[in-house]
Amino acid sequence: MSQQEKLKEVAGVFFKLGCVAFGGPAAHVAMMEEEIVNKRKWMDRQHFLDLMGATNLIPGPNSTEMTMHCGHERAGAAGLFVAGACFIFPAVVITGIFAWLYGKYGQLPAVEPFIYGIKPAVLVIILMAIIKLGKKALKSWELGVLGALVLLASLLGVNEIIALLSAGVLGTFYFYVRHQASGNLNTLLPFMLLQIPTTALAQLSTMKVFWTFLKVGAILYGSGYVLFAYLDAELVTRGWMSRQELIDAIAVGQFTPGPVLSTATFIGYQLTDSFAGAIAATLGIFLPSFLFVLLLNPLVPKMRQSKIMGYFLDCVNVAAVAVMVAVLFEMGRDTLMDWRSITIAAVSVAVVYGLKQTNAVWIVGGGAILGWLLTLV
Repeated sequence: MSQQEKLKEVAGVFFKLGCVAFGGPAAHVAMMEEEIVNKRKWMDRQHFLDLMGATNLIPGPNSTEMTMHCGHERAGAAGLFVAGACFIFPAVVITGIFAWLYGKYGQLPAVEPFIYGIKPAVLVIILMAIIKLGKKALKSWELGVLGALVLLASLLGVNEIIALLSAGVLGTFYFYVRHQASGNLNTLLPFMLLQIPTTALAQLSTMKVFWTFLKVGAILYGSGYVLFAYLDAELVTRGWMSRQELIDAIAVGQFTPGPVLSTATFIGYQLTDSFAGAIAATLGIFLPSFLFVLLLNPLVPKMRQSKIMGYFLDCVNVAAVAVMVAVLFEMGRDTLMDWRSITIAAVSVAVVYGLKQTNAVWIVGGGAILGWLLTLV
């Protein structure tokens, strides 16, 4: 297959995922695992796990960065940029339309009945991925204990980055001492994050928006709730927008497909009353992720070749799966609240197990339609 054909394949896969990837990072990773590892076999499950574990340790939207890794594996550096852009594009367009409607009419379209059905279906997609990735990550009983501890810590509210790093360091120390491994620790240069001042480039509103969101994208760790805190500090405290407007913006990012960071598109439009501002905010918040992944991707195989770093990856991988379990638990507690949502989840499980090759796209679409129908009952 030629490079051009590979790029077209990458574009098609991630544009499709960008259109249906509801449910947050855990769901996005689950859909990617199904599409990239199971269906297309661009890489084996171990390498996918290694990429997922390493990605969890750098700033930015983890699931979007995983699309970039997958694109790089298939079509090199060009594939990285094509995959990331195609995954982001649908969410940005949809969010931009919502931003225009919100600015014009002061309210958001009624999409709740469809989202109601998507959420239980997404839970099942995440569960299937956890089962498959968990089997690969659990290489020993010690890793199982480590995963259980990370799960407990996550459920108790410990920050996911702290949990992942602690698991990696403590687990590596344990396995190194136990096996008395001999080998050199490959030197990995840490990423130096540049704090970019926003005041020096305040002449143009679009440029000010760009630099503000570039700074957020360069230092953002964690979930959409962490994004809310960053944006509250950057925008609300400066008086650029009200907290209610920020809450509405976060809501748009939550119920559109693709990365929640598409919230930036909505906010950029609101701040400048223009699509130029929306584009500036979008470029600003996603650009650091492309650069981080471009630097990180070649290092992951080298980490696996080193015994010590291999232990570290194994520990971080099982910790990442444990974090997915914690996310699934929290989402399930918030989603499975009545007979309708439980019914949708049960039907989704039956479809997944009954039709072995069912694509996640059909699960999401079927959940949306079933949710809409059940809300009419």
